[in-house]
Order: sequence, then C-alpha cells, then structure tokens
Amino acid sequence: MNGNGYHALTILLVEDNPDHAELTQRALETGNMVNNVVWVKDGEEALDFLYRRGSWAGMSPDRPGLILLDVNLPKVSGQSVLRQIKDDPELQSIPVVMLTTSDRDDEVGTAYRAGANGWVTKPVQFTEFMDKVKTVKLYWVLTNRLPD
Repeated sequence: MNGNGYHALTILLVEDNPDHAELTQRALETGNMVNNVVWVKDGEEALDFLYRRGSWAGMSPDRPGLILLDVNLPKVSGQSVLRQIKDDPELQSIPVVMLTTSDRDDEVGTAYRAGANGWVTKPVQFTEFMDKVKTVKLYWVLTNRLPD
C-alpha cells in the first residue's frame, strides 16, 4: 500500500493501436495513485509477459493486478488470450476487462462465458474515452478488493 492506503498494482494493457494505448495510459496515470502500466502490442506478447517468456524472461515474477485487453489483436486474439488466462489456475484470479472498439453481442457473450470480468466499449470522443478508462481504474484499483 502507498501512503494513501491504496494498493499500487501493475496494470497490463494489451492494445495494438498506439493511439489508443497512449490515451489509455494517460487516463490511467491521472489521479494521485501510482500504478505501473505495462503496454504490450499483441496477444502473443501478452502471454509472453504473463508467463515470463521471450523478451520478458527473467523479469520480476510480479503478476498484474488488472489486465485491460483488446479483442482484435494480431498474432493471438484477445478472446484466445482471455481463455488462456482464465484456464490457468495461477492467472485466473486476475481481473480481465475487455477494452475494445467492438460492441458486438456475440463477442461480448463469448468473453463473459470465457471469464471476462468486464467489457468496456471505447468511445470515439476523447473526453468520453478518458472518463471511461478513469472509471475502470477507480473501480478495479480503489473499490474492488483483489485476492493476494
């Protein structure tokens, strides 16, 4: 916990669009809480980060306290990454919020059946996008209690 009584946690941002990643990181950095945001650009790199493989081999074993996961990713899809996380007893308790431009009912249903903890559709307008990401952060970092 930091001096404000909040847990500082690592947030894994899985986003292939650099503009969306930058906006999301800016929204996550606002406020008085310090969180480490790790940005990876595709599903394969997300799995490498989580399993400490490839360029992430030998890194700190600390796992993220929250994963913001895009659905439409290169190499390994967001839905596939989600299924692998939720099928792994070591990772399945990590909250995964799908943060995506898609609003298709079939994709939303598939994600929740696979164990997604939330689905947030990215708005087109900048201020609305920033507000949604801040709301996600406030809930998952401040309000929600994560397992040890």
